[in-house]
Amino acid sequence: MAATDPGQLDPVSPRTANLAALLRALRAGPLSRTQLAARSGITKAAVSSLVTELCERGLVRSAGLQASGNGRPSQLVELNGASAYGLALSVEADRFAAVVTNLDGRVIAERAESADVAALGLHRSMDELAFLAGQALRDEQPVGVTVSVPGLVDSAAAVLRFAPTLRWRDAEIADLLAARLGLPVDAIAVDNEANLGAVGEAVAGVGRGVRELFYLSGGMSVGGGLVSGGAILRGARGFAGEVGHITVDPSGEQCQCGRVGCLETKAGLNAVLRVAASPGDPLHDPALGVDGRVGLLKHRVRRGDQRAVAAVSELGVALGIAVSTVVDVLDPDVVVLGGYFAELGEWLVEPVRRELSARPLGHEPACRVEPSPLGTTAPLRGAAHLAIERLFADPTLVPVLTEEAPA
Repeated sequence: MAATDPGQLDPVSPRTANLAALLRALRAGPLSRTQLAARSGITKAAVSSLVTELCERGLVRSAGLQASGNGRPSQLVELNGASAYGLALSVEADRFAAVVTNLDGRVIAERAESADVAALGLHRSMDELAFLAGQALRDEQPVGVTVSVPGLVDSAAAVLRFAPTLRWRDAEIADLLAARLGLPVDAIAVDNEANLGAVGEAVAGVGRGVRELFYLSGGMSVGGGLVSGGAILRGARGFAGEVGHITVDPSGEQCQCGRVGCLETKAGLNAVLRVAASPGDPLHDPALGVDGRVGLLKHRVRRGDQRAVAAVSELGVALGIAVSTVVDVLDPDVVVLGGYFAELGEWLVEPVRRELSARPLGHEPACRVEPSPLGTTAPLRGAAHLAIERLFADPTLVPVLTEEAPA
């Protein structure tokens, strides 16, 4: 089951909906018109007309013949991967990233740049992000853009309401990028990185085929995202998943949110590194970036460094307490440890499982706990999927070619 969330598109006509149904069916691979009719429930005569239009838009192409018993061979059609592109952009505390995928979902370009994003400020950051996007796109025009950001996001308005790690508030990301990229503002979606990480896992990670998936994202802050029945569960105001502020230690430190003992005070990367090493240690060097510092921490744990081992052990317990609350409330099929938690998965999965087993509500918890195979790339993978998904919701976003393509 692929996660779908095409954004704020206007309602489409019945013909456009049928075009979209055929285009989605072809994601599984080449099909004949007869097979398309059987899978979509659309009549063969209508399928023939619709396939012709998809060819005229350049979205599908001939894929040869398929033998069909004693009858005439069937003409197959397939997605034309090079006909359209989606752009995924990511803003993190220490870097920007861009990924371009084609209609097949294949990555055709990616770029990344280290930066102190909070020091740059919002407008200079948008300049850098747009420049990176231009490098990745070259001369291509994307059908959709999805931007991954940390913090509270009003996805309907495409506004980042608050990101403590970036020190941004009410940032109109879509408007700012549309002006810089020369795109219509409604082509740009903005979402929380944990939501997009959940989508990435649902379409390309351990969540493929899973109905209810909870993704726990570890970085400078801690967030969560739930994909339920193929869609992101957002809540009434779009802020669902803020598990970083579940209380795991009532007598612990005060959190930046004003509460005491939040998960973020135990599991945010800086909090873990403070336990793992003294001030001045290379683990605290921002120049190493998140990946560099987590890699160094991982190396020390493997070496048996006592402070590093204790820090990761405490992290596992804190995650287990928080995840047990999530499982009691949401009952997911799988909990995915993402972000930097994935890199430490070999030491975190078992403590989380033990906490779950110790706190069942009258039954043994049935959900799996898995480290993300996508690691820190999961939000970008989810963003790329949703960027191109915009076209799968409305194929008429690509105009008819001036010369009719052969069907």
